[in-house]
Amino acid sequence: MSNSTKISAHRRRLQAKYKQLVEEAYNLRQTDSALSDISEYRALKLLDKLNRLKFLDREQQPPVSFN
Repeated sequence: MSNSTKISAHRRRLQAKYKQLVEEAYNLRQTDSALSDISEYRALKLLDKLNRLKFLDREQQPPVSFN
């Protein structure tokens, strides 16, 4: 398995977890604001990881030439 494949698979798992945390935060907003804030914080941390992986994945791809 190549590095870019591993990074893409990891990104997909993190994206699924991010969506789950955002939905959880939204659902808890009316009932328990503290748990909602915790879920939102975890989602933001995952988003930061996703952005870093996106940057790494971009480096793995060959450069585009405009000839």
